Amino acid sequence: MDLVTNKTIDKLKYDLVRNNIITFEDIEHAQSLAEAQNINLGQVLINTSMISEHDLLKFLEEKLHIPYVDLEDYEIDKKCLNYISYNEALTYKILPLFEIEDILTIAMSDPLDLFAIDKIIERTNKTIEPVLGSENSILKKINEYYDTKGKVQDIVTNTNPDFKWQDELHSDDLNEEHLQNLFRAILKHAIKENVHELYFENTEEGLTVNFKKSGENHPTGTIPTLLINPFIQMVKNLCALDPTVSEVPQLGKLNFNVDSIALTASISAFPTINGERVLLKIYHPPKKIEDIIKDKEKIDTLKSMLATPGIILISGGALSGKTHLVYSILNELTPANSVAMTLESVAKYKLQNALQCELNESVGFNMDKAMRFIEFQSPDIIYFEGISTKEGLDFLTSLSLNNKTLITEFLADNIEDLRRKFDRSEFSLFKSLITGLVFIHNQNSIELFDKNALGKYLL
Repeated sequence: MDLVTNKTIDKLKYDLVRNNIITFEDIEHAQSLAEAQNINLGQVLINTSMISEHDLLKFLEEKLHIPYVDLEDYEIDKKCLNYISYNEALTYKILPLFEIEDILTIAMSDPLDLFAIDKIIERTNKTIEPVLGSENSILKKINEYYDTKGKVQDIVTNTNPDFKWQDELHSDDLNEEHLQNLFRAILKHAIKENVHELYFENTEEGLTVNFKKSGENHPTGTIPTLLINPFIQMVKNLCALDPTVSEVPQLGKLNFNVDSIALTASISAFPTINGERVLLKIYHPPKKIEDIIKDKEKIDTLKSMLATPGIILISGGALSGKTHLVYSILNELTPANSVAMTLESVAKYKLQNALQCELNESVGFNMDKAMRFIEFQSPDIIYFEGISTKEGLDFLTSLSLNNKTLITEFLADNIEDLRRKFDRSEFSLFKSLITGLVFIHNQNSIELFDKNALGKYLL
């Protein structure tokens, strides 16, 4: 993958040493970090507090004799946005400010990027007057001024049976519409192949598009390196994530229509030393419970479990439909005059008979805080997304002992795998509080165990 650079700072980095602003050792260390994290040297200098952003910009202003503009409260001429596309602005970290007599003034975080200037001159036929701006403030203004929160156009899957997403790939086209069409094509290809999980991963060749089927990852092709940053930024904007942030994990969701059916996808962006890894999980709307569980007696048993304090475990393999089943249960089987609440990283669909709580790490509403405060709401039924920590296990156990009905998911490839996992000592109290188990072998085979059957055959 190409190294992200800032030509201006790379050219003047040793002037920082000569001016006694930072040491030679600092520069060498920052250079190593920049290469490891694939971010530009200026970002590393600021992120590690080797130099403040203000001091760095003032230094560059003095050396280049290019004025620095503080964009914090700056109002740009919106007509000038037509000269520079969203993806060009994002790729080159530039922002059009105003135009006077065919002279277009643009803020640049890297005013010595002559390639970017030539590109804009060629396309606009304007004289370009660069001014210096901070990278963070430029990215913030790009996100503020450009209409980036679009939507994925409706997808129709019953055309072109041989369709592949690569049909939409044009390696040198940074156009916003092309990138959205490419993303839409990837979603369409995944839906046609009944794929519920896909991810984008940085490799030496580019951004690999992987489909997950039956627990195995299948690379389907690669998006060229030139398109990686604008493509990921576009996806983030569609999912209401911050496109200026790549150093910390982010979680969001995307709503789109396929064959007139509304689908939801959760999106997880996670930083790695090779660049961000972006994973999508596609969720279909919950079905009617009788379309999933055909046996009316089993449905009646489930209703009885929901009215009884204890733990209802929904188990099965990865992508077996555990969450889908929970949504159907909560939507249709929640007892009248009872309060059901959910704790979810992403709410997939709006439920009619449950209060859904969507976690938000950015404001401190994490699972730990939700667990500590949800009981003050006095819910009768709580859906807890899954057991991933000892604290989560203890939380479920304590609520069950307080006469709550808990629903949670548990990953197990088969019944024997479930037995083996539950043999661990930390599950001993938890097991004794399970009032029902629904095990999904596949979409056509779902077993239900009540308290008696659990003790006799399983746990």
